[in-house]
Amino acid sequence: MTFRLETQRLALREWRDADAAPFHAMCNDPRVMEFLGAPLSHEDVAAALERMRGFQRDHGQCFWALERLEDDAFLGFCGIKPGPEGTPLHGHAEIGWRLAHHGWGQGYAREAAQACLDWGFGEFKLAEIRAMTVAGNVRSWGLMERLGMERMPELDFEHPALAPGDPLRPHIVYRKLA
Repeated sequence: MTFRLETQRLALREWRDADAAPFHAMCNDPRVMEFLGAPLSHEDVAAALERMRGFQRDHGQCFWALERLEDDAFLGFCGIKPGPEGTPLHGHAEIGWRLAHHGWGQGYAREAAQACLDWGFGEFKLAEIRAMTVAGNVRSWGLMERLGMERMPELDFEHPALAPGDPLRPHIVYRKLA
């Protein structure tokens, strides 16, 4: 069974091989990667796509490819997956998103994220969904707040995948209850 979730303007769907090139371009845009770290190589992109396909296969959820229905343009990703080990999201569902710059400021992230929250609470019967970001990423945590997520300052943490002293290492956590 192929996963596809549609909103008024968007489709969240399983990853295709053709997504690798626009995903790579997005992950090499300094505006997109400002709070996410170094640009991704072609190998990094291939590994990320394999991880997402693995999450979909093993858990029935992942950060899905996001496209605009009007013209099938690749916009980025949004979805829910298991939270990463070594973080306060481990053992919980994590919602996340990343949009190409050409998709910013049009309400796509909120539309897609709301659909994912509704799907997670409805179809998957999740009790709680968490999200994380770098404190300086105002666009991201601002969206979390617009989605009705609650900041959990007691769960702030240093991301274990980043080196000590990396300015992107301190992370904040939000959650939404069903």
